[in-house]
Amino acid sequence: MGKFIINKTKTGFTYSLKASNGETIAIGGEVYSSLASVKNGCASVAKNAPVANVEDQTVEGYETAKHPKFEIYKDKAGEFRFRLKATNGEVIAASEGYVKKESCKNGIESVRKNAPDAPVIEPESEEE
Repeated sequence: MGKFIINKTKTGFTYSLKASNGETIAIGGEVYSSLASVKNGCASVAKNAPVANVEDQTVEGYETAKHPKFEIYKDKAGEFRFRLKATNGEVIAASEGYVKKESCKNGIESVRKNAPDAPVIEPESEEE
């Protein structure tokens, strides 16, 4: 089973979703100002990932999918990435770069599988 790991930063909180093997499969789309708001971000990924459509923006003439959705795109380095957008269009999770599109798709499936039941692990302490 995967897990959400919350990290405290100088400016707030971020999270990452890790698969059962410890690999990071997605990171939060923003820095959150409070612990409560970052937990809401994790909950949004858990709720949206299993039902999200997939929009492959690397295909010419791709069809625009409804939110929530995973968008597959190519970054400036030419690698494939995905971002998960909630029903309101906000980016709530993003991936690392993948050399192959198939690996990117596997990342999406891993988020779909791991996010819904993933426990949220809070930072050990509030200290820097």
